[in-house]
Amino acid sequence: MAVYHGPRCRLCRREGVKLMLRGDRCKSEKCALERRPYAPGMRMTKRRRVTSEYSLQLREKQKIRRIYGILEKQFHGYFEKASKTEGVTGEVLLQMLELRLDNVVYRLGFAPSRSAARQLVLHNHFKVNGKNVNIPSYQLKQGDVITVREKSKNLEEIHNSLKAAKDIPEWLSIDKVQLSGTVVRLPMRADIPMNLQEHLVIELYSK
Repeated sequence: MAVYHGPRCRLCRREGVKLMLRGDRCKSEKCALERRPYAPGMRMTKRRRVTSEYSLQLREKQKIRRIYGILEKQFHGYFEKASKTEGVTGEVLLQMLELRLDNVVYRLGFAPSRSAARQLVLHNHFKVNGKNVNIPSYQLKQGDVITVREKSKNLEEIHNSLKAAKDIPEWLSIDKVQLSGTVVRLPMRADIPMNLQEHLVIELYSK
């Protein structure tokens, strides 16, 4: 599968918000958005931004895709599945994205960013319900238990990230001694504090 390999700070500048793609760097004064709070490109500080309905919808879709590190084809697949699932389509879409294994690893504090979490999952450092899983998009369910594999429990990256982790979502629980986390319940819209307007994405795909 194709992966974006360009500068991640550029994505934050393009969307005009912190997407938290680089962990602690995004919270420091080194954040590119703090130093250059305008979109990338020549003379972008003077360029007039287009604010059409389509532009707003497209930018919101791109922002959500980039937050979760998903390419267009996969993201559209999530929309199709969400639209066929009972409930509010936008909320179901975000719920599916939150329940990805790489996102849950990040939310539990095992990794400083979603891209770092994806790499840890790909390198087979985690188990789900006792079974090895190295698929970042693996969909977790209520009651699933995510544990760090025995051979990976001494990884410095995981321990450093756990020390820096502060706010663990209420729909998750973590045991920092055993290095395990549990999906206590399915995430609700109120559990996703990011400033997202998912209804714009639904409007865009529904045209």
